[in-house]
Amino acid sequence: MSKVAKTEQEWKETLTPEQFHVLREKGTERPFTGNYWNLKDDGAYLCAGCGTELFRSGEKFDAHCGWPSFYDSLDKSKIVETVDNAYGMHRVEVTCANCGGHLGHVFPDGPEPTGIRYCINSASLEFKPKT
Repeated sequence: MSKVAKTEQEWKETLTPEQFHVLREKGTERPFTGNYWNLKDDGAYLCAGCGTELFRSGEKFDAHCGWPSFYDSLDKSKIVETVDNAYGMHRVEVTCANCGGHLGHVFPDGPEPTGIRYCINSASLEFKPKT
C-alpha cells in the first residue's frame, strides 16, 4: 500500500466540505446525522479519503452514541492510534495509516471480545455493500 500524498488544495477538490473538515481538519460531525451511524447492511467501510478498507459490518454495533461504532478494525496496520489530549480530554485518535485522515477516536468501553469502541465519523467513511 503506497501512502497517499496530496496538497491541501487537492484534498479540497476531491472531498466534500464535510469530509474535508473531518478527515483533514480533525473535525467531528454532529451525532445521529451521518450516513452510517444506523446502517445495518452487510459490507465494508472504507476511508473516504483514499479507499482503504478499514472496518467490516460484522464488527459494527449500536453504541447509542450517534456515530458508527466498531469493536474491532479490519487490520491494525491500516489505522494509527495516537494520544489526543485536545480540549482538556484524554482520548486516543484514530487515523488512516494510508492517507493520514482523521477517522474518530477509540475508547475502552466496547463489547466483548475486544472491550473497545472505535467511534468513527460517517463523513470519514464510504460504504461498500457485500456482493
